[in-house]
Amino acid sequence: MDHDRAALDAFLEEAGVDGFLIDAASDDSDQLYLSGFSAPDPFHTLYDGEVHLLVSSLEYGRAKSESRAVSVDRHVDHDMPALVEEHGRLTGGRRVLVSFLEDRGVESVAVPARFPLATADGLRERGIEVRTPDTPPIGRGGTNVIEDIRASKTGAEIDHVRTAQTANEAAMSAAEALLDAATVEDGTLHHDGDPLTSERVKEEIEVTLLRNGCALDETIVACGADAADPHDRGSGPLTADEPIIIDIFPQDKSSKYHADMTRTFLKGEPSDEIQRWYDLTAAAKRAALDAVEPGATGTAVHDAVCDVYEDAGEPTLRSDETTETGFIHNTGHGVGLDVHEQPLVGPGGDELEPGHVITVEPGLYHPAVGGIRIEDIVVVTEDGYENLTDYPEALVL
Repeated sequence: MDHDRAALDAFLEEAGVDGFLIDAASDDSDQLYLSGFSAPDPFHTLYDGEVHLLVSSLEYGRAKSESRAVSVDRHVDHDMPALVEEHGRLTGGRRVLVSFLEDRGVESVAVPARFPLATADGLRERGIEVRTPDTPPIGRGGTNVIEDIRASKTGAEIDHVRTAQTANEAAMSAAEALLDAATVEDGTLHHDGDPLTSERVKEEIEVTLLRNGCALDETIVACGADAADPHDRGSGPLTADEPIIIDIFPQDKSSKYHADMTRTFLKGEPSDEIQRWYDLTAAAKRAALDAVEPGATGTAVHDAVCDVYEDAGEPTLRSDETTETGFIHNTGHGVGLDVHEQPLVGPGGDELEPGHVITVEPGLYHPAVGGIRIEDIVVVTEDGYENLTDYPEALVL
């Protein structure tokens, strides 16, 4: 899958540099996006209107056949053994990179905001100009040009997210079925004679994702007071009559694209307050979705959620920036190669554009009540949005 690089070409022309350089392994999403190559160890990608790679001999064959580069160099092509013997591994390695750049007439590069300091220093010592995104005339306050470009997804990228979301919904269904089948003994959920724990539900989620070609490092299955912290992963036995937040954000193992979805379930009888919170959060999500369209800002979508909560008397960070309860996070974020990427759906969020894939995830939190969150993932279209989420909302099992 190739990408439109017109925005990167324009960026380089405006910045007045010869190329864009990345020094990272492919777990860095900018590296994977630009190079099209997956490798566990750091390698170098130069973009000067075309993509060029500098890799170890170990990765040379795969890089030639799998990457989107027009040229692939090995370290040994630039006399690495001799340079390392003469100058040491660190300095010798930097001289190899300088040679790689000089062979392509590159005297100046822009780099991501997070770029290895030793690499930058080594290039500068050898006369290569290195500019970070917040160095004039590049800057937009330290933004990352590749991440900005990645925010607008192609049709193929959207399909990758859609595939990951299909697996996500299978995992959510497996988790819900486990909760639904549980019995209640002394206020605690049980399954097959044992207490049903957050860990057991996570296991079911992870196994289901693996069977559907996805994986994740962590997920959230948080009950009661744990659920009052939006990023508490949850642990221990699950209890009846309390909300259980399940937030799953898998990565497709083939495409490397993510999905993201949250549902809140309750086994037993909800209190009037919990039910009110759930209905209010569902209304806040609808209001946010109604605000999603090209040209609307992430701020405006977030404001729609705050309006619903504040009109009902619930605190938000907009109404009280010091509050520790109520609506205490942004409404959403971009999703793609990273589970959290541009654009921002919150205060300061810029205009939404067709191809932006975002989450909409309002929630309310208080230690005395627990937490409620409902999250869909949608793609902004030319005339509104398409909801990539096809999973029902229901609090009580």
